[in-house]
Amino acid sequence: MKHSFLIFLFFVPIIGSASSCDKINRSSDINIENSNDEPMQSTKINIKVGSKTFTATLLDNNSAKAFKVMLPFTINMTELNGDEKYYDLPKNLPVNSLNPMTIQNGDLMLFGSKTIVLFYKSFKTSYSYTKLGKIDNSSGLSAALGSGNVTVTIEKE
Repeated sequence: MKHSFLIFLFFVPIIGSASSCDKINRSSDINIENSNDEPMQSTKINIKVGSKTFTATLLDNNSAKAFKVMLPFTINMTELNGDEKYYDLPKNLPVNSLNPMTIQNGDLMLFGSKTIVLFYKSFKTSYSYTKLGKIDNSSGLSAALGSGNVTVTIEKE
C-alpha cells in the first residue's frame, strides 16, 4: 500500500504537466492556421502562362512575404500527377505547413521549404503545405498549363 501511494505521488505531476503541454500546443496550432488565411492588403501578383495572365492574391504570412521579395522570375514548372506544376526555388522560405484536406484549383502553395506548387485541379490530400496564395479566377488555368512542363512568369502586379 505504501508503495502504491508513492507511485501515485510520482505520476500525478507528470500527468498534469503532459496535459498542460497538450493544451498549449492545440491553441498554438489554431493561431498558426489562422495566420495563413488572411489576404495581404492589395498584394496581387500576375502568373503568366503563354499568352494568358492570371491574377493571384498572396496571403499575409511570412512565407508569402518572402516569396514576394523574390519576384519577378520566369521558371520552368514540372508536371506532376495531372493536377499540379512545381518548381524548386533556389533558397528556402519560412514554413508553416498544415494539411488543407482539400486542394483547390488555383491554389499556390509551398511544399517543404522551397518547392512552389501551382494546382490546376481540386482534390483531397493527406500532404501538408504552406499556403502562399490563390489565383483569383482559375477559369482556363488547366488549359493554359497543359499536360506537360511549362514556362511560367510570376511577377508583382
